[in-house]
Amino acid sequence: MSPGGRSPRGIAPGSAEGRGQGRLTPGRRPGVPQGFTLIEVILALTLSALVVVLAHRIFTGVVDGVHGLQSARTTLDREGNARRSLTEMFGSLDVGTEGAGGFAGRPNRVEFTTWQRVPAGWLERRRVVFGVESGVLVARGDMSIALEDSVSDVAFDYLLEPGANATWVREWISPVSAPIAVRVRIMHVAATDTLLFVVGPRG
Repeated sequence: MSPGGRSPRGIAPGSAEGRGQGRLTPGRRPGVPQGFTLIEVILALTLSALVVVLAHRIFTGVVDGVHGLQSARTTLDREGNARRSLTEMFGSLDVGTEGAGGFAGRPNRVEFTTWQRVPAGWLERRRVVFGVESGVLVARGDMSIALEDSVSDVAFDYLLEPGANATWVREWISPVSAPIAVRVRIMHVAATDTLLFVVGPRG
């Protein structure tokens, strides 16, 4: 207090300005950082959870995509191997020779003798039957080979004469000869695949 009853810097005692000297602002301590509010914490947790959920969905989608590609590749490989096997069996068909047996081709089943590669690596003459069993197109002989699954039916046609006016018949049964080619229609629920196989030695 300076002489004359006035406070330093010309502030009168008891005035509103003088009464505010030395007081702290309510709600905050000097030198202490302000914390997060409850709303800010909830918002941060919500955003974090959303990021985790999105990351999980992206990861799951990538994994499912990889599994789908692997499954599709396996299916394509199996179908490719099956069609190569069919091509080899029809191409190596043996009919009209001693002990070979005949060719028995019906609308939904065909049976003949062919030279088939065995696990040991060489070729042996085997009798095979093609048809649908429990929704699977199989070649049955000494061992059964699943050629294609999810098959509702199969139809075989036999080429009698080639050319522009090719003649196809629904049956070919002969002890000494085989058709020129065999057309195979593999029927699925939503589509039909048509394959053509040229027959080997015809007798």
